[in-house]
Amino acid sequence: MLDTAACGLVQTAADGTFRRANRLFCQWLGYAADQLVGKRRFQDLLTIGGRVFHQTHWDPLLQMQGSLSEVKLELVDHAGKAIPVVVNALRRTDGDGVVHEIAVYIARDRDKYERELLMSRKRLEVLVADATRLQAESKERALFAEQMMGIVSHDLRNPLSTIQTGTALLARGALSAGQQRLLSRISSATDRATRLIADLLDFTQARLGSGLAVMRQPIDLHAAVAEAVEDLRLAYPGRGLVHEQIGDGTCLADANRLAQLVGNLVSNAMTYGAPDSPVRVVSRGDESYFSISVHNQGPPIPPEVLPHVFQPMSRGTEAGRATRSVGLGLYIVSEIARAHGGRTTVASAPGEGTTFVTILPRTPELAPAAAADQDSR
Repeated sequence: MLDTAACGLVQTAADGTFRRANRLFCQWLGYAADQLVGKRRFQDLLTIGGRVFHQTHWDPLLQMQGSLSEVKLELVDHAGKAIPVVVNALRRTDGDGVVHEIAVYIARDRDKYERELLMSRKRLEVLVADATRLQAESKERALFAEQMMGIVSHDLRNPLSTIQTGTALLARGALSAGQQRLLSRISSATDRATRLIADLLDFTQARLGSGLAVMRQPIDLHAAVAEAVEDLRLAYPGRGLVHEQIGDGTCLADANRLAQLVGNLVSNAMTYGAPDSPVRVVSRGDESYFSISVHNQGPPIPPEVLPHVFQPMSRGTEAGRATRSVGLGLYIVSEIARAHGGRTTVASAPGEGTTFVTILPRTPELAPAAAADQDSR
């Protein structure tokens, strides 16, 4: 029965001397049974490391707990080749004294698996280290780029301010019609560059800081939006721009930031909306929140673009390519809304046009309620 077993079966005396060894065990190691029984000890067939383990752990553990399970060792065969094995051992007492019953299993496949697992783990550690390093380098480059953007944008304000002042002084003099047109173009280009720099500075502040700074003060929402709309009518002559006021406009907000928000939304609507249809701005005050919406007719925002319109550097359709900026306007709109404790959403569909709606709490304390109310709507 021992010789038909599917594993190596060995019995040794307490000192490790072989008393029995089945046929499979002898075949694995290249010994005849009579070369082992009574002549060799089990530990003599172990590698040096295995012999140390046998002396320091095997015997003490068998004496203390009476058995060992799943011990991985290497046996050295008759030709001197190491064979990985897994060993279970049992200490018992019979009529001849203490004996050790040992079952041996070849573990080549298991050993190969463990080696491959170790190699894979090392490769994974290298890949993770490389990915971590590349991520850190990428963040560092992005941070440097954003810091440089803020520095350059800030430094450009002074020369542009000089150009604006000079243009205003020249406009007071006697100029020909051609000079007036040229001066108007210079003034318009300077204003556009100033707005672009303001957007870049706001973008840098939003990305590197804790968000855009707002100064809430008691204002009349309708009056603030109306003033912004009047300025925009001058910027877009020949285009229809309608302002509708609903409800009580009393609120706590940053009037300058709201004017910037309206300007960015109207600029977007003028760029992508139908030229022959007016842009409609609605300022509305309700019990717990106030809102600003801007609607334009024209081709809808493509469905694949819609989820990303508030991301920085996001571009819309090819329409209005010559007049659009670097793609920060809607991102800044969303940041202004967030700084007030609200948010901006967009809806766009064929035949219905595009509507951006910014809903903000009437006071900072109502921010959670306003957000919940907006979600319900």
